Amino acid sequence: MNEMTELERFRSDVPELDLTDVRAEERRLLSVMRDTAPEHGRSRPVLGRTRRGWIGLAAGLAAAAATAGVIAVGTGEEPGTPPVVHTMPVASVQLLKQAADHAAKSPELHPRPGQFLVFESRTMDTVESNSGGRHERYLDRQERKIWLPVDGDATRGVLWARTLEPKPYPGWPVPAVARQGVGRSSMSKAADFDRRAEHLRSDYAYLSRLPADPAKMYQHLYIGLGTGPQADATAWQNVGGMLTEAYMPRAQRAALFRAAAAIHGVTTVGRAVDAAGRTGIAVTLDPLDGGIREEYIFDDKTYEFLGRRSVVTKAEKAEAPVGSVLTNSAQLKVSIADRPPAVN
Repeated sequence: MNEMTELERFRSDVPELDLTDVRAEERRLLSVMRDTAPEHGRSRPVLGRTRRGWIGLAAGLAAAAATAGVIAVGTGEEPGTPPVVHTMPVASVQLLKQAADHAAKSPELHPRPGQFLVFESRTMDTVESNSGGRHERYLDRQERKIWLPVDGDATRGVLWARTLEPKPYPGWPVPAVARQGVGRSSMSKAADFDRRAEHLRSDYAYLSRLPADPAKMYQHLYIGLGTGPQADATAWQNVGGMLTEAYMPRAQRAALFRAAAAIHGVTTVGRAVDAAGRTGIAVTLDPLDGGIREEYIFDDKTYEFLGRRSVVTKAEKAEAPVGSVLTNSAQLKVSIADRPPAVN
């Protein structure tokens, strides 16, 4: 009996399962993991289940998952900690799959150690202040150019910024303080400290070492997270952190888009305008209870990442009308420099 025949026989023994069945198998596997987890350095036996039986269950889950069109991946925070099992659905967001296809064929930069990646962008952010005993809100707009080291933390980076004409926060007048710096520019350190966890790093040296396999990239997005809507929301934020003022090789970029397309709740929301006025198509994750959704915008022809924005979905939560854009960015250019400008 050849290997293909053996594989077909094995698959025929596995019943056709839908996603509900797969999640039930996932819960059963997790229960077994908990029962066999080390306790005070010793293994706790499971009555009626041998190691061979555990492997059989794991193999059955993997085969059932493949039948249902999902991939099971596990993550663990520390050695000896039972893994958290995630079920990675087949990527279903067409826009992100097209972005992955485009990324896999697009030209790419090849920065060297010691160099800097230069990101040029426009941004809009919500500012709240208390001036003269009054609470004020407005939307601050800037042009930015930031030099970030290829192989280091952001404290070695340099930021140039120029203040643009502010916009009103919905329902609030623009205060005089918001216009005081319009037209002025400044040069400063990019950051005073950089205490991000290792798996949240966004420098090129780190991102270029990430897996080019979508399932492993999906696993990376969920490091340290559990399961459920909050974990999905944090994984979605992690995607944004790897796209904004960050650059990775095309293989990792393609894997990131395919992994993002598989996050539960991600969907296409239609036309969106970035901070530079460019129109594209946005994808988002259904928000939890904050009343604001985070969108990532892509060009509808080239599928290049354009920027990100936050949009109000619940007026009472955000204290702004539904559909209001409270933050917005546009990534305009990425280039390489040997060194950043000096900071006085």
